[in-house]
Amino acid sequence: MKRRLTTILCADGVRYSAHMAADEDGALERLRQCRAVMEDLFAAHEGRRINTWGDAVIAEFASVVEAVRCAVAIQERVETENLGLPEADRLRFRIGVNLGDVMTDGDDLYGDGVNVAARLQELAPPGGVVVSAAVHEFAHRQLAFAFEPLGEVEMKHLAGPVRSYAVRIDRRNAPEARPAEPIRIRDADAFSKTGRRLDEIRAWILAQPRSVQRSAALILFFFSVNLFFSGIATPWFIFPSLPFALHILRHRRRLRRAGEAAEG
Repeated sequence: MKRRLTTILCADGVRYSAHMAADEDGALERLRQCRAVMEDLFAAHEGRRINTWGDAVIAEFASVVEAVRCAVAIQERVETENLGLPEADRLRFRIGVNLGDVMTDGDDLYGDGVNVAARLQELAPPGGVVVSAAVHEFAHRQLAFAFEPLGEVEMKHLAGPVRSYAVRIDRRNAPEARPAEPIRIRDADAFSKTGRRLDEIRAWILAQPRSVQRSAALILFFFSVNLFFSGIATPWFIFPSLPFALHILRHRRRLRRAGEAAEG
């Protein structure tokens, strides 16, 4: 099997078994309509359906940004389709989007890249979208949607916690949509920005493979020993840290090139 980095979207119906129990024919017809909407939007956003089972759909996208746009468009279109129906008959979906490494077997995809997308959709509310930290890394600067951090979430059958973000479909990042911020003194503002940046770096590292996490941990270890025994005035920790820092930089460069290639 070959491997590649790609963007996976997983959509799953909410309480579809209950809809089927109440009205099998009506529930199946609504599912078909929603799938037709998804197929149109997949094509419009340069994606393709990989597989379906029951009321779930898996799709692949060449672009991280287009995958998130498609996920939001699906939720908006499905809600429009629901407008003429009683609340009890409205079919809604949870959607998860992940950028990850997958194995290919013909047109099918396998691996943690797919599994994480499936787990992320379980975190989404009905009609909502949740994305991984890797997707957020590439998409949040390109899209007007607001992203709400959900923190690190333990997911069954996965090795470690996954940092995720909820896409706020009802709120945009446009300046006019942001509430006015209180005036803060410069030092406090700079401290807050530094703290947020450190949180972003930590979130990015936690979302990466274990080799990157180990490299970051060793750099921190060398820095701590240096600080304890010699102080920062003699920064010898740089030399033993250099190969590990280069490993992290090479990995980040590969991710950036993969994202740019996917978006191009």
